[in-house]
Amino acid sequence: MGGGAVTLKYPYAFNGERADCYLSSTGGQVKRNKIALSGVALLAAGTLALAGCAAGGGESDGGGNAGGAADPDAIITTNGSEPENPLIPTNTNEVGGGKILDSIFAGLIFYDADGAPVNDMAEEIITEDPQNLTIKLKKGQKFTDGEEVTADNFIKAWNEGAKASNAHLSSYFFEDIEGFSYDADSELTGLKQVDDYTFTIALNKPASDFALRLGYSAFYPLPDAAFEDMEAFGQNPIGNGPYMIDGADAWQHDVKIDLVRNDDYQGDRKPANGGLTINFYATQEAAYADLLSNEVDVIDAIPTNSLAVFTDELGDRAVNQPAAVFQSFTIGQFLPHFSGEEGELRRQAISMAINREEITNTIFSDTRTPASDFTSPVIDGWSDSVPGSEVLDFNAEEAKKLWAQADAIAPWEGEFKIAYNADGGHDAWVDAVSNQIKNTLGIEASGDPYPTFQDLRSKVNDRTITTAARSGWQADYPGLYNFLGPLYATGAGSNDGDYTNPEFDAAIKAGISNPDAAGQLEDFTKAQEILFNDLPAIPLWYSNVTGGFSENVDNVKFGWNSVPIFYEITKAAK
Repeated sequence: MGGGAVTLKYPYAFNGERADCYLSSTGGQVKRNKIALSGVALLAAGTLALAGCAAGGGESDGGGNAGGAADPDAIITTNGSEPENPLIPTNTNEVGGGKILDSIFAGLIFYDADGAPVNDMAEEIITEDPQNLTIKLKKGQKFTDGEEVTADNFIKAWNEGAKASNAHLSSYFFEDIEGFSYDADSELTGLKQVDDYTFTIALNKPASDFALRLGYSAFYPLPDAAFEDMEAFGQNPIGNGPYMIDGADAWQHDVKIDLVRNDDYQGDRKPANGGLTINFYATQEAAYADLLSNEVDVIDAIPTNSLAVFTDELGDRAVNQPAAVFQSFTIGQFLPHFSGEEGELRRQAISMAINREEITNTIFSDTRTPASDFTSPVIDGWSDSVPGSEVLDFNAEEAKKLWAQADAIAPWEGEFKIAYNADGGHDAWVDAVSNQIKNTLGIEASGDPYPTFQDLRSKVNDRTITTAARSGWQADYPGLYNFLGPLYATGAGSNDGDYTNPEFDAAIKAGISNPDAAGQLEDFTKAQEILFNDLPAIPLWYSNVTGGFSENVDNVKFGWNSVPIFYEITKAAK
């Protein structure tokens, strides 16, 4: 935030409501009996509480481009990708599906452009202590089939997502709730309905940022109709958010999906437009060409070959701002030569063989920043000096030395490949990274393209991938833990490389349970030290969101997590 840092101090700090909290900023110190942040009575412990303030997710100019009065029924067009799976909130953990789900569903809270939590379905969220929350819902909120949103819709949806036999990709989001099990189907006994509009959450251990997580899509409610045929529901979901799917034929697979305004939605994300069409472009180049000709209204990705010129071509309609996006590639623990001591040495050698600064400058025209940790600079608590991070520095001599030590354990054979989706604009950097590895280590290295993101993810998820693979993370909520637990904890749903280390698991468990902000940060720092030794993924860079909007729209803003705030966009009447 401009004007100085914002910190939180507690007599005994933890996530939630507490008498005698102190909120300090450059404007002085204010004593409050209850702190409500953007209408939500919750705070994440310590410096994590105002993570969104550091997001830098300011508003794009967007002023006066469209001209004329805004048409409240205008359809906004944007870019996207075919969802990997049917649109079930607890089984969607990729950007293409998430963009749709976040538009057609409403959770207990949502995150504004700066990452601050705002009540949506929740009237109030109260943390009784570090392990117990009470949720009070607004009355009269409805799904688009007319069913009222009640406590039961949340409880049933969360139990369905947590059920072991369903193997939903986001099931781990419920692991802190009493009754959760990875091994067998079990009820989330920590969820108790008090009345139609109130339920309580009992956690099996303190989780200092649990309330902050509740805006993520895994925590969305489901209507009763979903449980009649979940597979069919995923093809034509019934939501409760600002938009809804425009009929049974609205989702044209691999082409587009049409959403229209949901006039029954009563939350703070009421659309200033009539709907949203998400086009599934085969390439970023095609989306950008449509933007230049005003055939699409807003896009959130600029092709690599246009990064050097897009600000000149779009002028004040260009967007280039920090976002909570981390890029890497993952080398599975199951791949030959990449487990045990040999694997550690080879991973470190590969990391040191990459000149991140050269690539971010020459290929990305400084729209990326070389990584210095596993999280994101827009999240409070981030540091560029975690012990062990020197493994991210380009050091050809040390890389060769480490590779030779690995060869002494087991001689290298074959070619090192990095799989990537060809529809995502990754070819240039994959080629550059491969060439640097090849030239530094003296081995064969190249990219391994898959036609679509879905093709790549299916291989990664079913573990039939036989190479390293492009990976990355767009934050689910603005907290450091979200970049660590979901990706590297043993058994976590987005742990693509099957990484496991009991010391890492213990460190993040200690951190998320620690009510003291400084102590929590120490635990997360220790966890990252372990990651820098093991390198389950090779950190590359932090991504700015690079995008733009057409001459037809106004009021365009991109959020802390790189996604446009679609419901605020206006379009002039034709």
